[in-house]
Amino acid sequence: MSPKRKRAGAAARKKPARELSTILDFVRYAVSRFRAAKLVFAHGTTDPVAEAAFLVGEALHLPPERFDAFSRARVTGAERTALLRLIAARVRSRKPAAYLVRRAYIQGVPFYVDERVIVPRSYLGELLAGDLFAEGDYSLVEPGKVTRVLDLCTGSGCLAILAALRFPDATVDAVDTSKDALDVARINVADHGLEKRVRLLRGDLYKPLGDARYDLILANPPYVDAAGMADLPPECRHEPRRALAGGADGIAIVRRIIAEAPRHLGGAGGLLCEVGRTREAIERAFSKTPFLWLDTEESSGEVFWLDAKGP
Repeated sequence: MSPKRKRAGAAARKKPARELSTILDFVRYAVSRFRAAKLVFAHGTTDPVAEAAFLVGEALHLPPERFDAFSRARVTGAERTALLRLIAARVRSRKPAAYLVRRAYIQGVPFYVDERVIVPRSYLGELLAGDLFAEGDYSLVEPGKVTRVLDLCTGSGCLAILAALRFPDATVDAVDTSKDALDVARINVADHGLEKRVRLLRGDLYKPLGDARYDLILANPPYVDAAGMADLPPECRHEPRRALAGGADGIAIVRRIIAEAPRHLGGAGGLLCEVGRTREAIERAFSKTPFLWLDTEESSGEVFWLDAKGP
């Protein structure tokens, strides 16, 4: 490349830095870059606007609930440089934004994340916070009677932590086969001050638990089938494969969770499990099992409840 072309290229790269001044400017610029690059949004945000606001807000350490109040503020020179690099990294690497800023949220609760775990985005968070676990005629269990919770395939530990926050009288066992994932979960448990109530165990599903029984079992296991794994977008390929792959039909691990759950459930409890789009495969495999399929704001038939008492 000639010196003249090099100078022209450098000038073009500097131009955005001169023209962008407010936080809102950088959000708009990021949206344009993300749309042009045809990025995929499947890790806590659903569109380029939400992704841009998340990335810019986290980079500037702004509270998400107050983002609008700061949106017209001007950024400093150092912040401008950092934001441009971060936006470029999202486009170039196709890494989920959560990995770039080491942060994810479920129901407004912050969690540390990195490439050792999948980015938390479970529908179970909404269900835990909703009326299904509130006092009333339609609750799945009485919150005041939940004293032991099990979280299988805990990953970053987010569901175990949400359960501990939702059921303040409960202790929580969180299990995963991955040492790396449990190291991340340990960071989150400490960040939320729950070391005395959330116990992290390494092992294969129920194996580390002995004969322990629980009032509530949560599970967000790997459930992507072989066809889905072959068609993963680039963003998802940055996540640990074993945290996504559920076998040929997607329910290899779900089968075991369902089959062994009765041995570890108390009489008034149940299993709450997220299974993605594998409902038909599950109903074929367990044709006589009385699943209660639950909907959330963004999903239908991707989570089931299995009552310990049966039909």
